[in-house]
Amino acid sequence: MKAALLENQAPGGARTPLEEKLPLSTPYVLQFFPIYACNFVCKYCHFSIEKEKRCFVTDRISMSMDLYKKCVNDIAMFPEKIRTLRFVGMGEPLMHRNIAEMVHLAKLKNIANRVEILTNGSLLNQRMTNNLVAAGLDRLVISLQGVSARAYKEVSGIDLDFDHFVEQIAYFYAHKGQTHMHLKVVDIALHGEDDRQKYFSTFGDICDSIGIESAVPIFPDVAYNSELEQKATTTQFGTNIIDAEICPQPFYTLQINPDGKVVGCYSVAYPEILGDCNHMAVKEIWNGKKYNSFRKRMLRGRKDVCIVCRECNIKTYRMQTEDAIYNKNGRLNMVY
Repeated sequence: MKAALLENQAPGGARTPLEEKLPLSTPYVLQFFPIYACNFVCKYCHFSIEKEKRCFVTDRISMSMDLYKKCVNDIAMFPEKIRTLRFVGMGEPLMHRNIAEMVHLAKLKNIANRVEILTNGSLLNQRMTNNLVAAGLDRLVISLQGVSARAYKEVSGIDLDFDHFVEQIAYFYAHKGQTHMHLKVVDIALHGEDDRQKYFSTFGDICDSIGIESAVPIFPDVAYNSELEQKATTTQFGTNIIDAEICPQPFYTLQINPDGKVVGCYSVAYPEILGDCNHMAVKEIWNGKKYNSFRKRMLRGRKDVCIVCRECNIKTYRMQTEDAIYNKNGRLNMVY
């Protein structure tokens, strides 16, 4: 197998301890949520919930290019470059018709050290691959749902031409240029050692790095969560669960939704809308009263912020050791 095997670690690698760097003048991670739509209905995901029963997500399905361009120009005003600019969110980024143009503009404006896309990969074709590579994409992360068409039907509810799917991933790898390609699969999509070996033999030579992640209960309204919670003993990345009541996400993350609303974490049920890029500059939102007020409340522990934070499992199942904030000497209370 040519690919580097990433086990028991976050795919982004080692991190700088967050607490000693706070406050941040520039977010480490800025996520664009370009489109609220997906061609999969994975049984452990938000899209498995009936639409009328889902919590509020966005007032717009797809981010307009005018709004996106405004946000990119805003981001260029930060004193430092974003470490990671990521296209992700509650949806499949490759469904946005301008996704390659979005990547190209971010690279042209040089606003981030790394521009990446997290995708299910099913919409990759030669044209899409060529456009993304030409746009300068730094990293492509493909989240797999099994090693057969049958597995995809079971997990994601779709009929997938699996052989063609593998061919398109292989094409991307062969033509990726400087793009780093990471493939991952959730453990519940693999049934036994035969599936595990098939996973590595099928994909291990057509990516730069590869991993298996744990399916964890991070979507509060998904019925499948109770089953996941019983088996989850580590984080999503196979690392030890950290006992820290302060969620670190709003201290280093900013997410811009399709409608321009800003949230400070990856939760589907938003604890609070912290700004609107239609009317405010991104830098103004990051340094603004609402964001800092939310952070200050978080320093008392997530249980005191709101019911969404109190019941959220993302902090439990996605946090890395370096991200843990304890604020034992109270220093952060003085800076927010």
